[in-house]
Amino acid sequence: MPIPFSSRWREYGVPALLLALSVLTTTAIGARFMQNFLDGLPPIAEDGDLWPWPWLLAQPSRFLLGIPFSVSLLMILLSHEFGHYFACRAHKIRCTLPWVLPAPTLSGTAGAVIQIRGRIPDRHSLIDVGAYGPVVGYLVSMIVLVAGFLLSRPAVAADSPSILIHFGQPATLGIVHGFLSIFQPGLPSFSQTLPHPVLIAGWIGLFITSLNLLPGGQLDGGHILYAISPRLHRALRWVLPGALMLAGVYLWLGWILWALILLIPAMRHPRVPVDLPMGKKRTLLCALSLLIFTLSFSASPFDQNSLLHYLGFAR
Repeated sequence: MPIPFSSRWREYGVPALLLALSVLTTTAIGARFMQNFLDGLPPIAEDGDLWPWPWLLAQPSRFLLGIPFSVSLLMILLSHEFGHYFACRAHKIRCTLPWVLPAPTLSGTAGAVIQIRGRIPDRHSLIDVGAYGPVVGYLVSMIVLVAGFLLSRPAVAADSPSILIHFGQPATLGIVHGFLSIFQPGLPSFSQTLPHPVLIAGWIGLFITSLNLLPGGQLDGGHILYAISPRLHRALRWVLPGALMLAGVYLWLGWILWALILLIPAMRHPRVPVDLPMGKKRTLLCALSLLIFTLSFSASPFDQNSLLHYLGFAR
């Protein structure tokens, strides 16, 4: 029996369309990053850099400047989601292909998702589905960071008032820099670097990985925590959003949005049987996920961006 067109469109057409739009939006913001890099400026030198369309439409060939950023970022996002996808396939769980969501953000996307349409049968499959995405995405982010550091150059007057966005520095940046410094002594650290757009893509990859590993709801970290202890997952249902609210007041305003997302009823974790023993393999996978979260997380991913800062109560 032939598959209806509507089903084929949902299965293949929607992901393809969203990916095409995301290629456009990530290439657009990446072009602005690259032009600023070539001009010796920080990635975002003025407010208009976050909406580069008038600048691009005046000279469409400028889109080509954004290809390195777009390819790097989409490679990270797709590797993350295909980690989930193939884990689902291995456990015979129905799911969609990855959907990369275009958006007018710093990265040109709102990240990527897959929709799990089948029931997750047991603890082992829940851990695999939750962990393989961030593990694979983190490894690809590390590769992108290495390339980004090597393509970047030392900053001049890094404390220039023209810097509108100050990026936080998760531990992975220091690890990658330390490794590269063995072979290239004198390589400037992230804070002393005029970042190439590929380096920014790697940083965004770490940021997305850490957000997905927050231990709540149906995020990757929520799946892993539920597999370890459904009781602890339930206990954090209100504690984690409360902590994120406080973090939004003092550290980064975006944590308030993530607190609200976790409070959405649809984010409640479905029941999954957890009677199977963890086993060594899944215990190591959970430990690896926790390590990745620790190394990629930054409590203040964008400095000087708290609610208190916006209200004028912080400097």
